[in-house]
Parts: sequence; structure tokens; C-alpha cells
Amino acid sequence: MIVPMKKLCLMVQDKSREEALKKLRDIGVVHLENTHAPVDSNSFAQKCKAKTEESLGLISEFKTAKKKKVKVQPDQGMPLQERRQKPEGLHRGRRATDVFGTEEEEPFSLSAVRAARRPYLPDLITGIGDERKALKEIDVTLNREVSRIEGWGDFDPSIIEEINKYGIPFYLYEISQDVFSHLDKNVEYIKVQSDKSVARLVVLNEKIPGINPFNLPEKRLTEIKKELSSHQVLLEEIESKLGNFADRGAALNNEMITIQSELDFEAAVAGMEKIEDVSDELSVCWLTGYIPHDDLHKVKTAAAKNGWALASYDPAPNDMPPTKLQNNSLVRIINPLLSFLGTVPGYREFDISPSYLFFFSIYVAMILGDAGYGVLLFGVALLAGLSIKAKTGSVPDAVKLLMLLTVCTVGWGSINGSWFQIPYANLPLFLQALVITPFDSVNPVIQFPVFLQGIFVLSDAKIPQTPELITRWNIQFLCFTLALVHLCWARGKRFLKLLPKLSALAQMGSLIMMVGLYFLVLNMLLGLEFPEFAIIFIISGIGANLVFAEQNGGNFFVNLGKGFGNFFQLFLKIVGCFADIISYIRLFAVGLAGAMIAQIFNGMAIPGDGFGSFGIMFVIKVVSMILILAIGHGLNLALTALSVIVHGVRLNLLEYAGNHLEMEWSGYLYKPFALKQKNN
Repeated sequence: MIVPMKKLCLMVQDKSREEALKKLRDIGVVHLENTHAPVDSNSFAQKCKAKTEESLGLISEFKTAKKKKVKVQPDQGMPLQERRQKPEGLHRGRRATDVFGTEEEEPFSLSAVRAARRPYLPDLITGIGDERKALKEIDVTLNREVSRIEGWGDFDPSIIEEINKYGIPFYLYEISQDVFSHLDKNVEYIKVQSDKSVARLVVLNEKIPGINPFNLPEKRLTEIKKELSSHQVLLEEIESKLGNFADRGAALNNEMITIQSELDFEAAVAGMEKIEDVSDELSVCWLTGYIPHDDLHKVKTAAAKNGWALASYDPAPNDMPPTKLQNNSLVRIINPLLSFLGTVPGYREFDISPSYLFFFSIYVAMILGDAGYGVLLFGVALLAGLSIKAKTGSVPDAVKLLMLLTVCTVGWGSINGSWFQIPYANLPLFLQALVITPFDSVNPVIQFPVFLQGIFVLSDAKIPQTPELITRWNIQFLCFTLALVHLCWARGKRFLKLLPKLSALAQMGSLIMMVGLYFLVLNMLLGLEFPEFAIIFIISGIGANLVFAEQNGGNFFVNLGKGFGNFFQLFLKIVGCFADIISYIRLFAVGLAGAMIAQIFNGMAIPGDGFGSFGIMFVIKVVSMILILAIGHGLNLALTALSVIVHGVRLNLLEYAGNHLEMEWSGYLYKPFALKQKNN
């Protein structure tokens, strides 16, 4: 359900705005309305954020070493400002050579920084990062210099400079072979070294016109290589030091949470409006926000205690409160999927979590379709759940959702005898016993219950004649029936929401029209006779929409004219409803495609002439069978899982919620102004 909200306005003296916000943050229930005010980009919190993000980027290059470590203390209640008074000597360039702690303490935790005035973790990491960057720049420069002079061999440039001092012109040239071949014959030179691309010359007396001499290095080649080697050793040491911080990711993430809380606080301070042109003693400021109705008493108590002016009222029609969903533990397991999709209902829209979970479970089971796949996925979910619970003490909702979906898949596959598409006759007796009559692929007659036989009439000429086609007919009938239930459920919810407005009757008309269109689909696609009452339902639904669709207040007859004026849109709506019902055939089609692919791989894996007697060919055939089955069914399972996301989600979000609940997903999540929680 969507939790009812109250809008509030809180007014305090301007001089105590920060103190009031701290107390409001401690209460942690108010969603502030104006949180996009510009914040000083050079604030301490912004600088800490940039430094922490840089630190996370630096250590992300290294793998975490497996070693015992003590969890960082949360220090949840400490504001970031207390860290501003850092001990002297701590700066970005400080090396971390002597500050590594023992296993019994965490020298970089916020508690250690505050209590023992030890170094701040991001300072140490970014300091090492700066050293590494400087060493890498030197390394690149030295490597470039080695590459530049290596062709000349190892010589002492000071000797050449000394020769030049004695008035003996001495120049080195490195020119291309093309230029060398066209060199003036009057040039006196000594060829030192030559290869396919360049010629290296020593020229005496005077320079070669139009060509710049080779720049002498500052040191000889062996000295540069020695310096390069020592820098590489230093770089390896720095890399090792930086790698030692790889397991501090949790501490940095916790620090980022603290910083974000401080940034939220700065944004809240900046977002408070105040009365201008009055003295500081008289100036007041205020904020607006939203609060769950049941939590309003907390802010009222704080306002009375601290002398704040507080007003609360129901949100106006043009207000856009945040959405807070509150469901029981079973329904909440659908939240990871909704979060992944990024769908948030508007405050005045519907919370479809319960119906989404119910129908999505059915659709996933029908799309996966195979009980064998369900057992495999359930095993994976169970192992993942036990592993995570052993580490964290709880099973994530995403794992619970996967377990529910796989259980439903096992149930659906069991009642239609689908176990890795093994033929029904080859299944063990206890699995055959789980198959129910409409889906057993062996019952030769389609038979509705007695009380439905007068409604669903199928002539003998339209009855499928083979067991396989009988089962497919039954599943298609189930798909269209699910469509009717699902879409009528949506129209029924809109009908109840719009009451007591007359426009609610248009929703009831759409519901009745849906029933008539359902029988039209059964007649066209499954061969059922089209009953007379279905025509009445369709006509009645159209009439109700024409008369009541625009009755949202005002003159009845004017609105009636608007309704008839929208006849073309209504026609498109009727076509859309018809298409939406047919759209549910995808549950059958995708499930059938997966079953056919599985059957193909089974046929490829099992040789037609059998395995023969034991021997080398027997082993080859068995190994080939295992590989084909593993790869084939694995690929089929992956494709089917993708179909679950595409088709199972679509039926809930588009046909059900979008077309018939008319949801726009225009909401945003309720995020109270509070201290962020850390993971210990």
C-alpha cells in the first residue's frame, strides 16, 4: 500500500537553522521538498567526497587480499565537521610507509581519526596515488629518453661538450635514409650506425644546413637505465602499498555514506528560505516537506520542545508527494524487481506490488514451463540464500523472489508433465501421478465443468483430435482466461478508486466490454461459439464509456457531448483491449518455443541407434550426450530467462498497469532527511 502523507511547513529562527536541522535529521522522518539548492562546490564535504571517490578508484585496480580484518566502527552519529580539525602534517603528499596498523586496530577508521588523531584514510590513499602518478610520469620520461638515445649506444655526453669547449665543432645527427641519400657530398661526416629507417652521423667542423643536430642527453645511457630501474623499483613499492589498501573498500564506502549525509545537510541548509532585510535576531527561515501520517507526532513533539512553528495539512492536488510503499514481508520480495526496473508509482496511483507478485509468479512459471529447470534454479537460489545468510544473517528479498518463482515453475511443470521434455511415457510413475487431466497430453476429450458447459460451447468439429493439440488448446484457453482476470482486476480497481464519481461507471463499462471481447477472442482463435450475451456486454460497455467517460463534474449534457466526441478514441480503445487479451498468448508461445528447443537438443543428444555395447564408442556417445544436454538446456534456460524479463514484466507493466490501470509511473521514492545507515 502507498502510505498517506502529510505536508508540513517548519519555521525557526535563522540563527538556529543548523541546530534545528540536526535535530530534524535525528528524527529522520521528513522528506524535504527543496533539496536541489546550490551547495558550495568548494565546501569541506565536497572536497572529502572527491578525495574519497578518488581513493575508491585507486584501490579498485587491486584484488582484495584474503586476510582477517576488524570491521570498521560505524561512528554513525558523528558529523563530518569534527574531522576538519586534522593534526598538522596530514596532507595529500604524505606517504603511508609508517602508518599501517596491526590486525587488532584499524588506524584509518573515522573513530581512530577522531579519538587518536590518526591519519585520514582517503588522505593516505590519495597521497600514495599522487606519488605513483609522479613516478609514472618520470618512468614515461625516462623510457622515452632511453628509446631516443639507445641507437647511439652508451656514450658520455660530457666528453662531447668538452670537445666543443676546445673549439672543435662536433655534432651528432639522426636523419632518415632518404635525407641521407641526398646529402651534400661536401659534408664531412662519420657514419656511426645505420638501419633501414635512420642513419646516425658524427659531423665535424660545421652543421648540416637545414637539419637540426641531435640533442645530447644529460646523462649516459647506462646511468639513465640505472635511474629508470630504481624508479621502477620505487613504483613497484608504491603499487604494493596501494594494493595493501584494497581491503579498505568497505571503510571508504562507509565514509562516503557519512559524506553524503553531510552533503544532504548542506543542501538542506541552503534550501531553507528566509525573510530578508531584517535583523539577525528577528530573521526567521522555514522549510517544507512531506511526512508519513503516522510519524507526524514525532515532529510535533520536537516542535513543541524546541519552540518551532509547525503547520501540517493534506497535500494539495497540485502537490507531488513522494511515494512510500509499505507491504508485508511476503509482498516486499517483489521490490528488488521493481527497483531494477526503476518503476515508482505516483503518490495518487496504485501500489501493484501484491498483484504484480501473484501474476508475475504465474507468468514466470508458464514461460519457463519446465519443472526440471525449476528444480535447478531452486537449488541455485537455495545455495545462494544459505551462503548469504551465513555471512549476513538474513536472506535477500531477491533470493526469496527467485525461490518463489522456481517453486511455481516446478508446480506448473509438474501438472503438465514437463521434466526436461522427457516424454510422458518415460517419466517415473510418481511424476506421472502429478499430471492433471487438462494438461496430461493423453486425455482425448476437452470437457468443461458442468456449470460452465452452457457458457463455453465447442462443437465437435472444432475439438482438436490429437493429445498434443488438446494440451496446447487448454493452455491457450488458460492464457486468455488469465488475461480476462488480470485486466478486469485492473478495471475493477479503477472503478473503486473513482467512486462516487459518475466516471467510475465508464470503468465498469470497460470491464463488461472486456468480458465480451474475451469471448470474441475465444471464438476467433479457439473455435468456441460466440454467445449472444457477449454481444450485449460489448455494446453495453461501449455505451457506458460514451455516456460516463467524461463525467468528472460540471454539466452532465456537456460532458455527454464530450464523450460522444471522443468516439474515435473509444474505437481505438476497443481495438487495444482486444489486442491486450490476445497479447497473453505469448505465455503459451514462449513456453512452447522453449519446450521445442529442449526436445531438439534431446533428440540430438540421444543417438537413434542406441549406445551399443560398452567400449570406446559407448564412452564417446555418453560424453557427447552429456555435453549436448548441458550446453543445449543451458542455452535454452538462458534464453527462456531473458523471455521472462521481456514478456512476464511486459504483461504486468504495459497491458495491466499501463493500459488498464492507466498508471504513468510518475512517482519518486520517499527519502527522509536522516543520517545514512552504514554496513558494519
